Amino acid sequence: MKLMTIQLGISHTFDLDLTLCCGQAFRWDKKCDWWYGAVGDTVLKVRQRRDRLEFENADEDFVREYFGLNDDLSEILSQINKDKHIEVAINQFKGLRILRQDPWECLISYICATYKNIAAIKRMLLRLSSKFGKRIILDGHTFFTFPTPAKLVKASSRELMDCELGYRARYVCETARKVWRDGHELEGLKKMSYGQAKEELLGFSGVGEKVADCVLLFSLEKLDAFPVDVWIRRAVIRHYAGRFPREFVERISCEKSLSRSEYRRLNLFGREYFGKYAGYAQEYLYHHERTHSRLQFMT
Repeated sequence: MKLMTIQLGISHTFDLDLTLCCGQAFRWDKKCDWWYGAVGDTVLKVRQRRDRLEFENADEDFVREYFGLNDDLSEILSQINKDKHIEVAINQFKGLRILRQDPWECLISYICATYKNIAAIKRMLLRLSSKFGKRIILDGHTFFTFPTPAKLVKASSRELMDCELGYRARYVCETARKVWRDGHELEGLKKMSYGQAKEELLGFSGVGEKVADCVLLFSLEKLDAFPVDVWIRRAVIRHYAGRFPREFVERISCEKSLSRSEYRRLNLFGREYFGKYAGYAQEYLYHHERTHSRLQFMT
């Protein structure tokens, strides 16, 4: 396809680098000033030049939808701007948008992401895609589409283990079986409420509270989802401790992982405090906390 352009303008504040570097997606790579990502059955090539978004291999409607350009970001940020701390994150990372990823790929990606850093997650998903996906060459670079449920359901445990999935191999196999053989329609979860869709996701092998919330937020258009990981827990302890009993804050400060009830308490706080766009608040807080921590370590 030929090179196409979207003129962003003032009403479409967007930062491509922030959006693709903030930890919500794992299969994008930057080569020179172009970002390449295997999306669906093709490889999308995109770059930003000030207020212009240039891209190849997709139509404009898909690009607008995928990168969240249809979201009214000004309205969203004004609604989540509840205090000085989130205001700092908003000012620092304005232009970060929530992606609309493919639900199947997002589900498997976050099942694989449990207790792994981003580099390890990217490596796992690359191995999985290169072994079971379709090979595509673009601009001299090799990419792989994400494997379909039909492909993964036929994979042996050994083949999945060879992709460095470890204990997650069983979860991936069982989830692929449920989607393929049972005809589970993930897209249909978009029509459900947050609570209904989350209960459906929790029925998949390897899906806990956080994985479900990530899939809801990053692929199923539930912008009120509020995933709680180690960075969000730290943000709550540092900046929102006064909204919880002292003994609760002390307990979650000492524990290595959250219990289900503790997770749900923090999740409910985020959803009630930030409102219907709590997911945007989560991503701004998450990226600010992670970036700030890295800068502190470097100094």
